[in-house]
Amino acid sequence: MNRRRLLAGASALLALAVAVGVYAYLNDPEPTKKRGSPKQEFVTTEEPEARPPPKREDPTPWGTYGYDRKRTHAAPYRHRPPRSRIWKIDAHDTIEYPPSVGFGKVFVAQQKGLFLALSARTGRVKWRKKTGRCAAASPTLARGVVYQSVMDFVPCPQARAGASGYVIAWRAKTGKKIWKWKGAPVESSPLLVKNTLYVGSWDHGIYALNAKNGHRRWRFGADDEVNTAAAYWKGTIYIASDGGTVYALNARTGRLRWKAGHAREFFYATPTVAYGRVYIGSTDGTMYVYGAKTGRLLWARPLGTYIYGAAGVYKRRVFVGTYDGSFYALDAGTGDVKWRISTPAAVHAAPTIMRGLVYYATCSTCGSAAARGVKRGPDGTHAVKARNGRQVWSFGAGKYANPVVADRKRVYVTGRGHLFALRPGKKPRRRR
Repeated sequence: MNRRRLLAGASALLALAVAVGVYAYLNDPEPTKKRGSPKQEFVTTEEPEARPPPKREDPTPWGTYGYDRKRTHAAPYRHRPPRSRIWKIDAHDTIEYPPSVGFGKVFVAQQKGLFLALSARTGRVKWRKKTGRCAAASPTLARGVVYQSVMDFVPCPQARAGASGYVIAWRAKTGKKIWKWKGAPVESSPLLVKNTLYVGSWDHGIYALNAKNGHRRWRFGADDEVNTAAAYWKGTIYIASDGGTVYALNARTGRLRWKAGHAREFFYATPTVAYGRVYIGSTDGTMYVYGAKTGRLLWARPLGTYIYGAAGVYKRRVFVGTYDGSFYALDAGTGDVKWRISTPAAVHAAPTIMRGLVYYATCSTCGSAAARGVKRGPDGTHAVKARNGRQVWSFGAGKYANPVVADRKRVYVTGRGHLFALRPGKKPRRRR
């Protein structure tokens, strides 16, 4: 099948609503619904928040999309909500995916071909690249190298015959090219495990590349375009397709361990792995949860009209937003709703979880061509308590990208086309 997304808002690239597949949705109005059990394939020792904070000398404090290889979106930093701006940069076009932080820099891919390496302290440009190609993926950082996925030439029409893309490796210090792997457009944020990079492609391929030289190790053929990023757990990578299928592949060989296809529409959200389970929302509006080892459907919870953003997982709760203006905390074991809040506008991106707070962004133009309900409202970034959903902070910029990334000293917030470095709030003084 062709890609099933329509364009939305002023962006000629960002695909934000279902195109083909709506007919099937409307003629099959009963979504999959199943309550889970916390006793079935639930690994209680796999707590996302139990990780130690990065060491002080860690060169990549936020080195990949979703913070870690499981894509939990739960960071160990102890920052309180930001209180003042340190610097701000204008990227001159949409930033769809969040930056990564490492080697004293913030690396950000702008959607229309500009890539920036910024000083984390001052925001000054250390080096830049003008690729002339679209990008809708976060960079991945390791061992002094920046890995970035790139799509077709601007404006990146969806159905252009012969569309091409690549994955490129640059020196983090200078921007010097190390290698380039050429193929079809790549919209998938790279996953790095040891010396192998994993990405999905518009040509229906899931690829494993040698991180040292870009040579292909293996390819797996999926049922449609693969635009989600991969997640990793215990020798297996998990990735999903526009065909509505979740794949679990042997990370070393690419051999299929299992696949599952319960979704009525496609997956744009990246899988999140926690507690021995795979959590992923579909554009059909349902959150699906599979056993990471077996692929068995453990629970399914219909939530809204569309789910585009990945889920964050923290303290046995799953956090996710919808296009019709809701943000949920779900029980990770059963799928039961722990709390739900109404958001100012559609939620497109994954949340970020830090110090017991969940940060989410709202999008004013998402789903402007959608066939189902979408909530209109302002762009913004908001923080709520993970325990009860009570709002504690808001910021007047946000949109498509995961709203917050961080290092030990700063919090970085992504607006539509701006990036802000903010100073974390201080612990309030006790009254005597």
